[in-house]
Amino acid sequence: MGMISTAQFKKGIYLLFHEEPHLVMDITFVSPGKGSAFYRTKLKNLYTGRVVEYTYKSGEKVEEVLVETQEAEYSYFDGNNYVFIEPRTFEQYSVPSEIIAEDKIYLKEGLLYRIKFYEDKPVGITLPKSIACVVVETENSIKGDTATSAMKNAILDTGAKVLVPLFIKNGEEILISTESGAYLSRKN
Repeated sequence: MGMISTAQFKKGIYLLFHEEPHLVMDITFVSPGKGSAFYRTKLKNLYTGRVVEYTYKSGEKVEEVLVETQEAEYSYFDGNNYVFIEPRTFEQYSVPSEIIAEDKIYLKEGLLYRIKFYEDKPVGITLPKSIACVVVETENSIKGDTATSAMKNAILDTGAKVLVPLFIKNGEEILISTESGAYLSRKN
């Protein structure tokens, strides 16, 4: 762990805040006409998941936290934890449901995810940019209604609810963005 200046802050880095590791979720540089510049940050506690806002003075030094990453396939949910398996060594990692939270709708068996560890405890996961899902429930479109850019609701095999174009039918495989939760395209 080393000290970094506020000028090196960016989304996604980890730092020590009140003696606990935090993820920088958002950062805004503010340079008022009078007075000194500062950085307004949103920090997520890696232990509790609580998000706090904190303002750092420009040039302030903060201790950076090193977080290890392991790639593993999602396997199953055991009621309290999401279990991932490292495909080469078959080592299992149990990630508490509080860490996954609403991202559970992007977990699919057999897909690779990056699990983040701090002091050998899982503290987060990185999702792939997009995932393929099967449409399990959506309304049928009326013939001739598919040429517009209108959208309709659909429920996917992961439980996610997404807006899809009118031409998408039940049973079709589509790609959705894990960042926005939006429909991207049909899966070829």
